[in-house]
Amino acid sequence: MIGAWWAWPVALAVYLLFRAWYDNWRGPLTAAEIDAFFATSAAGHVHATTERAVIRAFLEADDGKEFIMSNLVRVHPGQVPHPFTGEPTEGLALMQEYGRRFVKLLFFYGGHPMHVMRKVGGYVDSWNTVPDPGWHIVGAMRYRSRRDLIRLARDPQLAQVHPFKAAGIDATFSFPTHVMASFALRPRVWVALVLALAASLIHLMSLASLLTH
Repeated sequence: MIGAWWAWPVALAVYLLFRAWYDNWRGPLTAAEIDAFFATSAAGHVHATTERAVIRAFLEADDGKEFIMSNLVRVHPGQVPHPFTGEPTEGLALMQEYGRRFVKLLFFYGGHPMHVMRKVGGYVDSWNTVPDPGWHIVGAMRYRSRRDLIRLARDPQLAQVHPFKAAGIDATFSFPTHVMASFALRPRVWVALVLALAASLIHLMSLASLLTH
């Protein structure tokens, strides 16, 4: 009967490996890390329209926790020059290419998309705000930590994919958030449930095999 239990320690080990990757174990950013980020030329990956003071304040207030970057995007209508070939290309196609490459980088730094949604109507509730500029996409990207945000910003691969974003987007703004309430299962929960289900099925099949012999 011992052989029927091996799946549980394996599932636990896989889950611990997942949490080792998914969670930030290094705590908040230090002042030295923040200064180094702004002192290096790689900090030039920060978009020119973004105030450095805003980014610095966000980094200095680091609590060491994950955060969600919320994004509103208006894609260029029609065709625009491809950033590398100059060929006329749909703005949406450029954004899709950017998203495909960016998400791979985000995963590497412990992040992932929370959701990406297509806008299907105008403002239905608004006051004291500018008119709807015609947003097309609403997205939310989970970052493991603010440290991972600056690590990603310094990654040379980001400079290679950013031209797709710059060419495909007509207007956008992003701001970091913390989840206050959510009815969706987060990865820490559903990964545990999937592994537990897999271990249970393996355990049951192992038991069934032993009982039939």
